[in-house]
Amino acid sequence: MTTADHSPLNVEIDALTGGPADLSRYAGQAVLIVNVASKCGLTPQYTGLEKLQERYAAQGFTVLGVPCNQFLGQEPGSAEEIAEFCSATYGVTFPLTEKVEVNGEGRHPLYERLVEFADAEGHSGDIRWNFEKFLIGRDGTVVARFSPQTEPESDAVVTAIEAQLG
Repeated sequence: MTTADHSPLNVEIDALTGGPADLSRYAGQAVLIVNVASKCGLTPQYTGLEKLQERYAAQGFTVLGVPCNQFLGQEPGSAEEIAEFCSATYGVTFPLTEKVEVNGEGRHPLYERLVEFADAEGHSGDIRWNFEKFLIGRDGTVVARFSPQTEPESDAVVTAIEAQLG
């Protein structure tokens, strides 16, 4: 298996609205994959994620939100409720996938390919909380991981995105 074959963008996952999300359409782009939740103390990060989307989309970048209800049930809604919340509350325009599990026996294959990558502090393995971020480079590989507390518009995240778009 080549590195490209192992890319998280080669995983099948459905879109929040149903049907395949077709992550392969993001090949050659930089993608920030984030497990999101609507009822979390970190939920306001949607604002920063949307700002990144608006700022860099034309340069070949997208945020990909992956709803998850594994952390204190903070994403309990249906697909329709999640979509309405994101649109009405935060004006989200970036794509969202179906709700999945990011840890444990039911871990989605997308996260199986993400969790072994370590962040700057050396953390790899299980997702720690909502809003953990993974940057996929233009070559389809994971190039950075950021803790849930790292704000989307932080220097570290922006610098990593810009390095991929450079």
